[in-house]
Amino acid sequence: MTLMVDIRKLSFINEMAKVGTNGVADNMSKLTGENAQMEVTKTNFVDVDDIETQLDPGKRVGVRVRLLDPPHGHILILFPEASAKKITAIMLSDVVDDMSDVSGKMARSAVEEMGNMMASGFIDGWADVLGRVIDIAAPQLVYAPGGDIVTRTAGLGGDDLALFFDSDLTVPSYQIEAEIYAFPDLEEFVEMVNGIEVQTA
Repeated sequence: MTLMVDIRKLSFINEMAKVGTNGVADNMSKLTGENAQMEVTKTNFVDVDDIETQLDPGKRVGVRVRLLDPPHGHILILFPEASAKKITAIMLSDVVDDMSDVSGKMARSAVEEMGNMMASGFIDGWADVLGRVIDIAAPQLVYAPGGDIVTRTAGLGGDDLALFFDSDLTVPSYQIEAEIYAFPDLEEFVEMVNGIEVQTA
């Protein structure tokens, strides 16, 4: 198995992270009516065994989405619990006047819907860069300590490395934190990145 990325293509990995998160921000802007921004602060290939050391402790709520087309694998969108509560408020603001009336099931559904929107925006961005359609399975709600979710998801693919995006999501009226992790099949992913035509001036 070769995981050698053409050095000229490394910028594409950062570009894919940027395009993906722009898709997330666009979907968030439509939802909130505010100018949402999402910035990727770091893109790394990290050893799956070391991921837990990169995460803040605490439980996360979010979705795991399986890619049905190359580069296959999974995308994780995770929110700290405080952000998940704010998301519930955004998603249900037109439906519920008193948030104390919201059931656990409604709250989970709201987070699942938001996570799915974010994952779709992210994957659509990837599909544009790669020039292909990437279909996804129905999102799966996850709720557990962040390290447990990430480690379990990484284990589904069997690769020793994961693509880790450190990102900040800013919606002016809401301080929402979100974390995005991509676990593509690395052999397919590297092959696709190496297949992208480099534009020369």
